[in-house]
Amino acid sequence: MSARDESDEAYMVDLCNQALGETALTQHKFDWLLGDPGAGGRQAKLPVDAYWPGHQLVVEYRELQHDQSMPHFDKPDLTVSGVHRGEQRALHDARRDVEIPAHGLRLVVIHPADLDADSRGRLRRNREADLGALRVILARDSDEDRVTDTFRTWLLAQGWTPVTPTDRWTDIEAVRGKERLICEAKGRTSEKGIDADIAYGQLLRRMTSEAPGIQYALVVPSSSVKAAERVPGYVRKLLRIDVYEVTDDNQVRHLPT
Repeated sequence: MSARDESDEAYMVDLCNQALGETALTQHKFDWLLGDPGAGGRQAKLPVDAYWPGHQLVVEYRELQHDQSMPHFDKPDLTVSGVHRGEQRALHDARRDVEIPAHGLRLVVIHPADLDADSRGRLRRNREADLGALRVILARDSDEDRVTDTFRTWLLAQGWTPVTPTDRWTDIEAVRGKERLICEAKGRTSEKGIDADIAYGQLLRRMTSEAPGIQYALVVPSSSVKAAERVPGYVRKLLRIDVYEVTDDNQVRHLPT
């Protein structure tokens, strides 16, 4: 087992895997995330700490050396960027902060102080407390984001693989074998009926292919189930639209047609 496997970063990623229901690609490199060119003009790909493709999420764990000068990490030798290692680390962090969201991915930065850590930034590894803190950190701001993320996690557990949507306005698109699922998600709203009607209209506009393996889903919170069920089950069955409920405690239920 390598030192990285036993590191605080690996511990944090393992807890994120548990919270997200998906295993991260660690030290992943994107073709578009590059360092400064060296003497020969070559630009090395910069790794990210963890990437969850199904959630379109990148997490960076930035220990103390990312925020303050530490002689052990900040070697005086110059890097290809023409600056000392501490300055280069800051430059690369800033590049990640800009490029990752610019390429349509969500970036979450976690620091030791966000978890149960001592004064030196070492994690005490209180799994229950740290997992609870990470669930809060990874949670999105709006209820629609909560519904979307919960349903995406459920899809992964059901053997689906989320993919980049064919239509950029689609909330979630996923494949499983020859099946393809196109989803529209809604969060809590004061206009439940209007939002449900809009969501059905959005799904109808996505029906641009007659391929038999394509299914459609309307994903709503518990408060909007009655509004979604105003379209009769036999009509939804004809249109290949399934309705899924995301409960307040983040459980997913497939509603009968």
